[in-house]
Amino acid sequence: MATLTLDPATNLSWEPDILLLEGLRVSPDFSLLAFLMLLLVYLFILCCNVGLVLLICLVRPLRTPMYLLFCNLILNDVFGATIIIPHVLMDISSQLENRRISFTFCALQAFCVNLYGSTSHTVLMAMAFDRYVAICQPLRYNTIMSSCMVLRLTLAAWGSTFFMVSILLGMTLRLSRCRRVIPNLFCDNASLFKLSCGNLLLNNVLGLLYTVVLLGSSLLSVTLTYFKIASVCLKQRSKSLNRRALHTCASHLLVYLLLLLFAFTVVVLHRFPSLERHKKVVSVVGEVLLPALNSLIYGLQIRQIRSRVWSLLCYKKPAQIQD
Repeated sequence: MATLTLDPATNLSWEPDILLLEGLRVSPDFSLLAFLMLLLVYLFILCCNVGLVLLICLVRPLRTPMYLLFCNLILNDVFGATIIIPHVLMDISSQLENRRISFTFCALQAFCVNLYGSTSHTVLMAMAFDRYVAICQPLRYNTIMSSCMVLRLTLAAWGSTFFMVSILLGMTLRLSRCRRVIPNLFCDNASLFKLSCGNLLLNNVLGLLYTVVLLGSSLLSVTLTYFKIASVCLKQRSKSLNRRALHTCASHLLVYLLLLLFAFTVVVLHRFPSLERHKKVVSVVGEVLLPALNSLIYGLQIRQIRSRVWSLLCYKKPAQIQD
């Protein structure tokens, strides 16, 4: 039988492998409102993203490499929202002493959270490559962006992050633990290795290297891609090319900039323990708003969806979607 130990931080009896999440401290007067708002946003994310996947699969003109790669971003957003939002909803509806989580489930959640955040970058890198080929090498687009290439980009986007996150989390799980309280809404790698009282130099270096490689390669590849696209548009001075570039790249660039802003904010806040409360708020806002905004930004770019929304706003009969 597992023995119980007394945690001095919470004055509660704990089983050996049970951790305490500090969670989001919401006033009892606003807990119901916060719960309902988060629930509505989560349902919105599910409905919009699942609807977009179905539309792309059912409407033949949308089954292009650009939107097939976008499906990876959709699925990743649903995955991330499902990992985080239901957990936060349970957190809001429970008392502080009930916010317990097993170490095994915490480690699994940390893996999924880091996988979700990393895959968002690699998928957007793959989408940037697709936009580069479409604008800079339009005559070779169908040859380069074949079904095989889309599959390779998809596997590379998910496989590379799975490999990196596995190494990162594996190095964390080898550490001994002397703390049980996680000052965060959910488990992630940084929160896990802070439970240890041992030498964290290797983990800090590995975490920094991981961040530099991921964000550096993401920022470099997307910057080079848009530099090439801008160069081609300036050289050719074609209004139709500029329109096509603006139409297809604006959504991708906006989604990427929002993701980059959120990623850098979280990385900076992790380095300042005194801003722990701010980090929680940023985490909730980022993990909730990004999946919702991605579906809106890309959804309204699709002509079939945009025409239906406009028809609803104008109370007109929507035009029929052509296969």
